[in-house]
Amino acid sequence: MIQQKSISEIVSLWKTDKKQYVKRSSFSAYLLLLENHLIPVFGNKYNIDETEVQAFVFQKLEQGLSQKTVKDILIVLKMVMKFGIKNKWLVPQQLDIQFPTERIKQNIEVLSRTHQKKMMQYIQEHFTFRNLGVYVCLCSGMRIGEICALTWEDIDTDNGIISIRRTIQRIYNIEGNIRKTEIILDTPKTKNSIREVPMNKDLLRMLKPIKKVVNPAFFVLTNDAKPTEPRTYRTYYKNLMKTLGMPDLKFHGLRHSFATRCIESQCDYKTVSVLLGHSNISTTLNLYVHPNLEQKKKAIDQMFKGLK
Repeated sequence: MIQQKSISEIVSLWKTDKKQYVKRSSFSAYLLLLENHLIPVFGNKYNIDETEVQAFVFQKLEQGLSQKTVKDILIVLKMVMKFGIKNKWLVPQQLDIQFPTERIKQNIEVLSRTHQKKMMQYIQEHFTFRNLGVYVCLCSGMRIGEICALTWEDIDTDNGIISIRRTIQRIYNIEGNIRKTEIILDTPKTKNSIREVPMNKDLLRMLKPIKKVVNPAFFVLTNDAKPTEPRTYRTYYKNLMKTLGMPDLKFHGLRHSFATRCIESQCDYKTVSVLLGHSNISTTLNLYVHPNLEQKKKAIDQMFKGLK
């Protein structure tokens, strides 16, 4: 027997349930999508059908949201609906939502080799802890939250290894009507994100003498007990790029540059995937492995050679 509840009522009960199982950062992201997109449209409804959701998808895409964002919103909607159906507050619904074909292939922005060399050279000659962070990211492919959370004890200069085990992020905390943001130090994105990255000789040479004199508990970017947060560090990085006359590359472009250099140097894809902390190799392949015309020609030639 269905005891119908509105989507808003189901969301309230779902939040209490879900909070026990997911990371705070994930929970905060769900709440934001619910507050900003789902509750305003579906909150007062007692059932949702496919045509309404399909219209909602097109409307969001027209407003300029990316397909990825809209798909994330749908994931949350489906979780709430599944919870409602399981508890017999919603009539079971099958949603088969279509997305328009994406015509534009997203291009990944990376530093050219020349720009990367110039940048690494500059940091070697103008050492500051904040500059060092940029250098480390170019040598390890770390994410911005991971470099902000890195402490000196995560850097093992004896074995030449950086251990990535934490990330810092600012999350939205929506409690009732009170909205505030707070900084949290947490384990990284997925279990694969907890990883060890070997250091190259130049980085090791730079870090060895520093490691002897710093407090192991201090954060690398601040050399202090208090970390810097990603938003502040992003601004610092932007200004550094401007000073060096570099292209306006997002901070995440340093990670892309690292991955691209690995692929260019014929590193095997599985190793690149593990170094980046991707949860599966397909993420790496889809992002970075785009054979050029030369490689395509080679593949065709080899194939026909085999037929002779």
